Amino acid sequence: MSAGNQDTEESKPVEKKQTPIWIVHHPVFQQMNSLEVDDRSQIYAAFLVYMDLTEVRHWAEVSCVKSAELQLVLLEAKEKEDSSIQTVLPLPSDRSLSHMSIRHVLDRGHPMLLCAVASDSTLVYQRMTDGLVTPDPPVGPFQDVDRRRQRKRRYQN
Repeated sequence: MSAGNQDTEESKPVEKKQTPIWIVHHPVFQQMNSLEVDDRSQIYAAFLVYMDLTEVRHWAEVSCVKSAELQLVLLEAKEKEDSSIQTVLPLPSDRSLSHMSIRHVLDRGHPMLLCAVASDSTLVYQRMTDGLVTPDPPVGPFQDVDRRRQRKRRYQN
């Protein structure tokens, strides 16, 4: 038998069964699948956000709920044990979102976070509010700078 034509047990191609990844077996992912949302990429995005909220940010009481009107998985969670519930809308970054969809989530009565999930699993959170919200004043020692004096120095140099 020549070295180039070995048909031993070790060299035969092994029939590979498609091994499910750990996510498929995770109980929360299975629960999200049981909500009967058709958009598989949104379910995957919701699971990534769930893992970020629970394992990285240590939010409390994170649960998933279905929005029947939007056909999406939403997450409800508390940032801290004694804080109020917030609704998180996980959305793949290539998806669009209408004002009506945002209004529907805001009408649930909880503060809302939109979480854009990029294809590389990067997560970007954006707080959504019902109307305009005045920002908090800056924190720290700040001084007013005379802009005229700055411009004058720039033109002299």
